[in-house]
Amino acid sequence: MPTLLLQDGFRFFFYANEHEPKHIHIAKADDFAKIELTTLRIVNNYLKPKDLKKALAIVQSHSAEFEVQWNEYFNKG
Repeated sequence: MPTLLLQDGFRFFFYANEHEPKHIHIAKADDFAKIELTTLRIVNNYLKPKDLKKALAIVQSHSAEFEVQWNEYFNKG
């Protein structure tokens, strides 16, 4: 499971067997969330409200980079 970014205690990653739509998983301690990259729609959330707000801001600022990494990883081969 490739880790794309570690920031402010969050780990942003995807699994090796992911599916569309493009999304990112976020973990902080034992809490986690899943957010779609293009729409920033929250698919799953078990983060505290202030952590979710911070995670969304980070995803928004890195969404283009995350999409490039998704495309590179899943379009290899």
